[in-house]
Amino acid sequence: MPTLSDILATFQTFKLTNLDAWRGRLIVWTAAATAGLIVVLFAKASEHAIAMFFLIQKSYWWAPIVLTPLAGMLIVWITNRWFTGAGGSGIPQTIAALHVENQNTPLSSFVSLKLAFGKVVLGVGALAAGFSAGREGPSVQVGASIMHAFRRFLPVGFSVHPKHLILAGGAAGISAAFNTPLAGVVFAIEELGRRFEQKTNGVVITAIVLAGLVSISIQGNYTYFGNLAVGVVDRAIILPVIVCGVVCGLFGGVFSRTLIESSTRLKGRLGTFRLLHPLWWAGFCGLLVAMLGVISAGAAHGSGYAYTQELLKGGSVDSWQYAPVKYLATIFTYLSGIPGGIFAPSLSIGAGIGHDLLPLFGHNHLPTAIIALCMAGFLSAATQAPLTSFIIVMEMIDGHEMVISLMAVTMIASLTARIFSPPLYATLADIQLTRVTN
Repeated sequence: MPTLSDILATFQTFKLTNLDAWRGRLIVWTAAATAGLIVVLFAKASEHAIAMFFLIQKSYWWAPIVLTPLAGMLIVWITNRWFTGAGGSGIPQTIAALHVENQNTPLSSFVSLKLAFGKVVLGVGALAAGFSAGREGPSVQVGASIMHAFRRFLPVGFSVHPKHLILAGGAAGISAAFNTPLAGVVFAIEELGRRFEQKTNGVVITAIVLAGLVSISIQGNYTYFGNLAVGVVDRAIILPVIVCGVVCGLFGGVFSRTLIESSTRLKGRLGTFRLLHPLWWAGFCGLLVAMLGVISAGAAHGSGYAYTQELLKGGSVDSWQYAPVKYLATIFTYLSGIPGGIFAPSLSIGAGIGHDLLPLFGHNHLPTAIIALCMAGFLSAATQAPLTSFIIVMEMIDGHEMVISLMAVTMIASLTARIFSPPLYATLADIQLTRVTN
């Protein structure tokens, strides 16, 4: 029979009586809860910003032509002046931070409280100005930055490496932004770390759970797009899966390649103009987004959440133009250099493509399922993260009956996209690292 000293030794082996270990755990838990809180507040602020923009746009149709370019110029000026590293999605910066090997390259170039603050404020400002962007990608950088900032409070010798906090914070950002905890775990494996060490899994899962609990306590246990009636999914879904996978893979691959090519120096006069006059370039891109908004009655603006939800519930967008308009508006938004992600717009573009493909299969043939397939397919093609894409869509629509269909369409779309483009976020992360180290 084990003695008391044996039991105490066992507890010590598992660090159950180690005060420093418990202090470290409390710091990690606090960091995760804080990250979840900030991401949820970011989401709330983004929703109000989008609502405010559409209120202005409906009252004065011409307002975006003035507001979007001028606000874009101001946001890019502030970003370049005080928040270098906050531009774009935020996911490439987080990946770059995880892969920094050179001790002379500061992680603050990619993740810091300053960048998190800039990302939130400027990201909300970009949505208030009418740009086609999402806050989910930025939430990854915000979560990673907040959790990494708590590293200074960890006890000496604590088993969690600072980069583990970046990984956990990024995953918590996705989880809290979409209220999709499973997607947060898979995102950490598939996109951020591309490896899942035993030392990191507890930290990541703890961060996701706590961030999710904070999100639920504020917003309730909601499903991002509601509980949708998908219908009976049978073998008739096979043809839509193949068609949606190939079509979304084609357009998503070109979309991804365009973003990658635009992240390096553009050739010709446009490239020279962009390099010499970044503020005027941002204004020009903002004007293009505004003009797309005028011809589409506002469909080009914002994250696309309302349009996507309307399509999933069986509503009808005014015309077939929605998908191409949102596609172009998101590209021009990215080109402008403002802080903003592509996750939500990609889902919206996919929903538009699915709506346009419905006549091929008959409008009464599982319309919600086909739209969901294209949402997952386009996101998978754009990011080449098929596991994350199918789980995000499955959790967002509560579509567990579509697990196999969503898995199949994301794999087909991802494989098709590889013909046109390398992985988006990994490639952009390499570009970020090259810029900082050179």
